[in-house]
Amino acid sequence: REIKLWGLAYLRFWIVRTLMAVNPLQLFTGSPIYPLYLRMLGAKIGKGVTIFSAAVPVATDLITIGAGTVIRRGSSLSGYHATNGKLQLGRVTLGRNVFIGGTSTLDINTSMGDGAQLGHSSALHTGQHVPAGQRWHGVPAEPTTTNYQTVAPIKLSTLRRFLFGLAHLLLGAIVVPIISAVVVTVLLAIPLVSGYFDPAQLQLTGARFYLSMAAISAIVLLGFTLLGLLGMVTLPRLLQPMLRPGRTYRLYGLRYVVSRLITSLSNSQFFTVIFGDSSLAVGYARALGYKLGEVEQTGSNFGTETAHDSALLTSVGRGTMLSDGLSIMNTDYSNSSFTMSRIAIGERNFMGNNIALPAGAKIGANVLLGTKVMVPIDGPVRENVGLLGSPPFEIPRSVARDAQFDHLKTPQELPRRLRKKLRHNLGSMITFLLLRWVQFAALVALMTVAAHFYALWGHASVAVSFVAVLVLNLLLAAFGERVVLGFRRLRPRFVSIYEPYFWRHERLWKVLATVPFNGTPFKAMGW
Repeated sequence: REIKLWGLAYLRFWIVRTLMAVNPLQLFTGSPIYPLYLRMLGAKIGKGVTIFSAAVPVATDLITIGAGTVIRRGSSLSGYHATNGKLQLGRVTLGRNVFIGGTSTLDINTSMGDGAQLGHSSALHTGQHVPAGQRWHGVPAEPTTTNYQTVAPIKLSTLRRFLFGLAHLLLGAIVVPIISAVVVTVLLAIPLVSGYFDPAQLQLTGARFYLSMAAISAIVLLGFTLLGLLGMVTLPRLLQPMLRPGRTYRLYGLRYVVSRLITSLSNSQFFTVIFGDSSLAVGYARALGYKLGEVEQTGSNFGTETAHDSALLTSVGRGTMLSDGLSIMNTDYSNSSFTMSRIAIGERNFMGNNIALPAGAKIGANVLLGTKVMVPIDGPVRENVGLLGSPPFEIPRSVARDAQFDHLKTPQELPRRLRKKLRHNLGSMITFLLLRWVQFAALVALMTVAAHFYALWGHASVAVSFVAVLVLNLLLAAFGERVVLGFRRLRPRFVSIYEPYFWRHERLWKVLATVPFNGTPFKAMGW
């Protein structure tokens, strides 16, 4: 059917979509609980389906997934799309034992037969069908001989799936709330803290309250930042020896839990934004476990959105630059097994934005990978060439334009520029942390006020505080952007990464506002 925007039918659709997006069960990707959750919402899902993507399908009644199917991280099959002021809903039908690669998309009215495969960084456009047993890749997808199902399945009992799902559900529904309640109880036992929730003691008009909120938020933010960084550096190193690279393990066992912990504990958007696009990114990557060897410092070796399955199994060659959105996929899956592999990125490579890099990538030295390129996993090893598109085609590794700033790379000039860039980047990091501190302090203050008035207004105080947090965060983030830009507008320019104009852009990227209200007219107002 079609749903016109901004009508009552759309409002109902939007409410359902929003409730699904904030449902904690969406965090259970990679668990047997997640297919069960989608089945309860109306999707027709067979036995032994494994879904690693957090892109929750909304039109679940139109989604059919056959038994034994695997859907990798970052892939999407929502069952709807927007066009010309309306939503169009359509079916997505997958047969048995289908494989969907990472960061791929299936549009409405698409289907795949039993045993079919869709490669990573690929898309099925409206009306496309992959026949049973065939392998397709590209945008739009087309037939290929490449085998993307690289991990052999292992016999897996239903009891194992059930016990793992039950343990996962109990952990999320019982253990975490109990721990949270204990922490809150302990904090409220401290007179200084409990006084802020006592209507008789709390003075909202005095400077003491706001100074205390600023101090408490700074201590908490700094404490969690240091503890988080320490945990990221140490815990994955303790866990990684339990997994042997290249060995196949069953899903839903101890080693599967370890692999998921390694991935979750070593990835942080907060820290990649802090350290990315600066010389300190190299030290941060080394601390996580990346094997870098002799580094050729560029001041922008790593972007601000790099992710990986295991930093300890990843090496990066000298002179290589990784842009934003790189996803290093060390782990491959079947519907019953997984394998973690080493990934070596060669020397003098340039990786553009939003690239999914699979294990076994046929990429050698001095390769330029364009934005969203599909990285090949078969054929000869590509070297001294550029790749673009999905499936990839060759382009020149460099053009005349790239040599315009070579005078800034001389042994005399480059170290001086790197020092100036680092100083500016340190200022950007401080700006980012200050803005996050102000936002967190505002959150703490508003929640404290809501708790203070809860006895008088009940749930209304909580509702008002949530709306206030949304609006205030947007205003603070917008103000932060304006300040970083010096209250001036941007203009298109072609400059070196060693010039102050580019450094100001790097600072802007660290404080870019995330506008809420998806799917409403308020989104455009926020922009």
